Amino acid sequence: MSREEGLLTFPCDFPVKVVGWHAEDFDALVVSLVRRHAPDLGEGAVRVRASRGGRYLAVTVTVRATSREQLDAIYRELTACPRVLMAL
Repeated sequence: MSREEGLLTFPCDFPVKVVGWHAEDFDALVVSLVRRHAPDLGEGAVRVRASRGGRYLAVTVTVRATSREQLDAIYRELTACPRVLMAL
């Protein structure tokens, strides 16, 4: 059963992009924060890309979102982390 909230119909695959300073463990940190709200991350759900100059790391985590509340909680968790510069 799916339900609509605004432009999204749940459940849906939703990419969350997180940017931070380039560090060896940044992707693991992002995954651990997202997993608190989406414990069933699938294989291939995480993509990591360094910026051209290598100063930043962009981590995209695609979650199977079940509600707007779940997505809001993920964004709150990410933006509260001092190592996260931006979450889109």
